[in-house]
Amino acid sequence: MASYSDSDDKLKDIREAFKVCEESEAENRHQAMDDLEFGRQGIQWPEEVKRQRERDRRPCLTVNRMPTFIRQIVNDARMNKPAIKVHPVDSNADVETAKVLNGLIRQIEVSSSADAAYATAIDDAVSMGFGYFRVDIDFARDDTFERDIKIDRIMNPFSVYRDPRSTAVDSSDWNMCFVTELLTHDEFEASYPDAEKTDFESQSFEQRDNLWYTSDTVRVAEYWSREEVDREIILMTDGQILDADVFETQRDLMEMSGIMPVQSRTTKTMKVKQCVVTGSEILSEIEWAGKYIPIVPVYGEEVVVGENRNFHSLIHFAKDSQQMYNFWRTAAAELVALAPKAPWIGPVGAFNTDQAKWATANSTNHAFLEYDGGQAPIRQPFAGVPAGAIQEALNSSDDMKSVIGMFENVGNMGQEVSAKALAATQRKGDIGTYHFVDNLSRAIRHAGRIIVDLIPSVYTEARVLRILGDDDAPQTAMVNQMTQMEGDSEPRIYDLTTGKYDVVVKLGPSFTTQRQEAADQMMLLVQQFPQAAPIIGDLIAKNLDWPGAEEMAERLQKMLPSALQGADPEKQQMKAQLAEAAAIIQQLQADRSVLQEKNQIDANKVALDAQKVVVDKYRAETDRMEGLAKVAKDAPPLQADQIISNPEFLPNSIL
Repeated sequence: MASYSDSDDKLKDIREAFKVCEESEAENRHQAMDDLEFGRQGIQWPEEVKRQRERDRRPCLTVNRMPTFIRQIVNDARMNKPAIKVHPVDSNADVETAKVLNGLIRQIEVSSSADAAYATAIDDAVSMGFGYFRVDIDFARDDTFERDIKIDRIMNPFSVYRDPRSTAVDSSDWNMCFVTELLTHDEFEASYPDAEKTDFESQSFEQRDNLWYTSDTVRVAEYWSREEVDREIILMTDGQILDADVFETQRDLMEMSGIMPVQSRTTKTMKVKQCVVTGSEILSEIEWAGKYIPIVPVYGEEVVVGENRNFHSLIHFAKDSQQMYNFWRTAAAELVALAPKAPWIGPVGAFNTDQAKWATANSTNHAFLEYDGGQAPIRQPFAGVPAGAIQEALNSSDDMKSVIGMFENVGNMGQEVSAKALAATQRKGDIGTYHFVDNLSRAIRHAGRIIVDLIPSVYTEARVLRILGDDDAPQTAMVNQMTQMEGDSEPRIYDLTTGKYDVVVKLGPSFTTQRQEAADQMMLLVQQFPQAAPIIGDLIAKNLDWPGAEEMAERLQKMLPSALQGADPEKQQMKAQLAEAAAIIQQLQADRSVLQEKNQIDANKVALDAQKVVVDKYRAETDRMEGLAKVAKDAPPLQADQIISNPEFLPNSIL
C-alpha cells in the first residue's frame, strides 16, 4: 500500500475528474444503452403499447433486422483487417529495423489475440456508438523477467470514461481516462488485503458516489492521467540525441569512446501515470512507460453539437423504421391468424339446430354440423392481407436500408443486371458505411503508435524475439546485439531503442486473400498465354493455399533456366566463389587459432626450460659456495685466506 502526503487532495482531484467525465458522457451512454437493447436484445416495442396489446391478447412480433446490418459491417472489417506498417523518419532509424518492428507488431497481435480485441471494439462501435481496446505490458512468461507488449479487449465499453476535452479523431490527445471494475467483497479483499471497504453513505458524499460502493460490490477504477513536463536533451558528436539523465549514466563510457556533448536544450514531453483508486482511497500509483494513455477508442458516427461530441451507432436513426416494420408485419400476421375464425353466414333460423356446435364452429373442428332450411350456411371468405399493410412493410424495409446506408444485396438482383451495375451497387453500399471501418483504421493506427512508443522502453536488452513475416511465417530476430539475419549481406545491429518511426495503416484484403487473388489472376494469364506457364508455374504454386504448395514451387523453380532462378549464371558463380572463399577464410582462421595455441604452448615450454636452467645454475652456485666455506673452516688461517681468494687451487674433488 502506497502512502501519499497529499493523498486526500489527490483523491479529491480524482473524484472531481471522474465527476466531469461522468457528466459529459451521460447522454452518449444513455443513447448507447438504448441502441444496444434495441438492436442486439430486440427490445423494440414501447412498453405501454406492449402491455396494452398483451391485455387485448394481440400479438407483438419483433422481426429484428438490425443484427444483419451490424454483422455485415463487422464481418467486412474482420475480412479486411487494417495492417500496421512502420516506417523510419530520422537518421537513426533504418528500413531493415523497421521490417523487424513490423514483424514484432504482427507477433504481438497474434500472440495477444488482437483480432478479437479489434472485432469486439468495432462490434460495440457499430451496435452502440463506441468501443474500446487497450495496450498493456506484461511478463513474457511466468519464469522470466523479460516483458512483452500485448493488446487486450475491453468487453464492457461502459466501464470506460473518456476525456471530455479531447478533440482528436483518434483520441491521441487524451489527458485523463477512467477504466472501472466492480469487484465483490471477497475479490476486493483478495486483491487489496490492506485496503478498507468504506461505506460512502457514512461519509456524507454526494449521491452519485454510490456508483462506487454497494452492499455487495466495490468499484475500483484505473485513473490514467497525462501531463506535460520539461525534458533536457543533448546532441552528441556522433549525431545521436540523448536525454540528460541517460547521458549522465553513460558519461564515462562515452568520454572514453571520444563521444562528447555538442549542445543541449529543454523541450516538452508527456508523462503518463496510472492510479488505482476506490471511492475513498488510493491503492497504488505507477508511472507509465509511454507518452500516450494506452486505452484506444473506436468510435461510431460522430456528430459534434457545440462543444459536445456525440457518437451514434449504425442503427440509431433506423429505430423508427424498424418499429414500423414490426407493426405492419404484426398486423399482417394477425389478419392471417384470424382467417380460420371467419364467421359463418346463413339465413335466420339456420343455426337453431345444433346451436351449441355452431357457436364454436369458427374455432373448433366438429365432425358434423346440422342446419335448418334448404340453404347451407357458408363461411365468410378471407379477403387476404390488405395491400396497404404489405406496402407499408416494404416501405419500412426500404427506409431502414436508406437510413443505414445499405442497399439491396447484389445477390438478390436479377441476372439481367450487368456486372458494372452490380459493382456500382456494391460500392454504393460500401461508401454508405465506410466511416465505421475507417474509424477502426484510425484506432489501430493509434494503437500502432502506442506500441512503437513503448518498444524502446520494453525491449531494451539483447534478446531473441519471435516475429512474423508478411505471410505470417514465423521467424526469429536477435535485437540490440550484433547479428546477421537471413537476407543480410553482413552482420548488423537491430537496435530497437534508437530511432524515430511513424505508423501508417493499410486497409484492404488480408495477405492470404491477396495471395489467392494473385494465383487466380496468374491462372487466367496462363489460359490466355499458355507459353507463360513454364515461366510462372512456381509463382502460381507459391500463391496456392494447398498442402505441399511450397514443395511444388521449389520443384518447379529448379526446372527454370538459371537466369530465372533469382540471378544470372555469372552472379551465381560469383556467389559460389565468395562462399568458397569465406569457407577457406574460416578454415584458415581456425588453423591460425590452433597454431596460436601450439605456439603459446611451445613458448610456455621454452620459458619453463629457461627458468629451470636458471634455477639449476643458482642451486650449483649455492652448493659450491657451501663447499668453499666448509674447506676454509678446517684449514689454517693463512691457507684459508688463500682458498677464499683463490679457490682454483683446490682439488677438483672439492670443487
